[in-house]
Amino acid sequence: MPRTTAREPTDGIAVAHGAFNVVGGLWPLVHLRSFEWVFGPKTDDWLQMTTGGLLVSAGLVQIAAASDPQGAAHARRIGLGTALTLLAIDLVYVPKGRIRPTYLFDAVMQRGWIAAWLRTTWPTSEGAAGSEER
Repeated sequence: MPRTTAREPTDGIAVAHGAFNVVGGLWPLVHLRSFEWVFGPKTDDWLQMTTGGLLVSAGLVQIAAASDPQGAAHARRIGLGTALTLLAIDLVYVPKGRIRPTYLFDAVMQRGWIAAWLRTTWPTSEGAAGSEER
């Protein structure tokens, strides 16, 4: 069945970034041992569980927002907020030796999400409803 409306450019990014956040958040929840093998042992497992749960929640909201005509702006704010926060943590605590250098791989991914979101247009209520040409 053909679609009658074109997808906003942020829809694909919202779904992809949301899925990335869900998978990344589920990893320590489902298999903490392998997560710690890659990113180092943690003294507070509850903190990994909390962070994982928040990432899953944020990712699910991003994915759900992608299908809502006015959700692109919300998905973008959540995406930029999570990516900027995680990038800052990676770049501050790797040099201090508090977290493993493998977190720099995460920093690269977060930088990529930030760049992807910044390349999109800021959705407006009119644009989200389809009345604004791009």
